[in-house]
Amino acid sequence: MHPYARNAAAAALAANNQGKYWQFSHLLFQNSSRLSDATIQNLVKQLGLDAGKFNRDMRSAPVQDQINKDMIEAEKASVEGTPAVFINGKALRIGNDTELKMAVENELKRKKEGLIK
Repeated sequence: MHPYARNAAAAALAANNQGKYWQFSHLLFQNSSRLSDATIQNLVKQLGLDAGKFNRDMRSAPVQDQINKDMIEAEKASVEGTPAVFINGKALRIGNDTELKMAVENELKRKKEGLIK
């Protein structure tokens, strides 16, 4: 984990409360080398989020509890960073969208053939 990981997670969840999780997460990854409070606030403005609600949600108990829960689950699953991809309980090391698509298609084929439930 990097020093700003928890704030980035809280920011993504706060953006989710305004229906902008995926857009915000995408921008977080694009700006991962320069994450700061100022960067987060610039992204809030860029997406037109309600800054007051966003900042309250980032600090809220439900958001912080979700992060704590996710961290416990990640530790149990030996997740070392984000994004992390699991298919049928198996961690995958994928480098791009094509590899992800192939992995999903392989699992669907295995299911169709009755090799997995």
